[in-house]
Amino acid sequence: MMAKCGEEIGVNLAVSLHAVTKDIRDEIVPINRKYGLEELLQACADYPGASNARRITFEYVMLKDKNDSDEHARELVRLIKQYKLPAKVNLIPFNPWPGAIYECSTPERIRRFSEIVFEAGISAPVRTPRGRDIDAACGQLKTTAQKLSRAELDRLAEEKQAALG
Repeated sequence: MMAKCGEEIGVNLAVSLHAVTKDIRDEIVPINRKYGLEELLQACADYPGASNARRITFEYVMLKDKNDSDEHARELVRLIKQYKLPAKVNLIPFNPWPGAIYECSTPERIRRFSEIVFEAGISAPVRTPRGRDIDAACGQLKTTAQKLSRAELDRLAEEKQAALG
């Protein structure tokens, strides 16, 4: 549907990439199991109107020891060049929440990743995280309070009532 979107609406394309290998992308972006990395990148290469003036933006969240190595950065460059994609890569520091299974890459690791991509001629700015202190940053817009069922809420109300009186 990306090509149809490009033809009918003509918008700039932004793609949540987040990984450059099948196994890691399957874990981070489950739809990768249905539309794999090669299929996605070919659809990007075929995207109507993509050019140096209208680059495709790849969003890439930085996860410590998961997708942030020098090898991952070099593979990202290789894929962008292989598919001849006019691209920019937004590097996004991961915003953890209580119980998150991932950690954010270190600032030094993110900077090095960015340098590798940039030295290959591809823009790779690091997004400035905002809202981390209130769990409202990118990827954090989920409550830190557990969502309770109606029955659980009723039970808690009964326990509270019993404790009061």
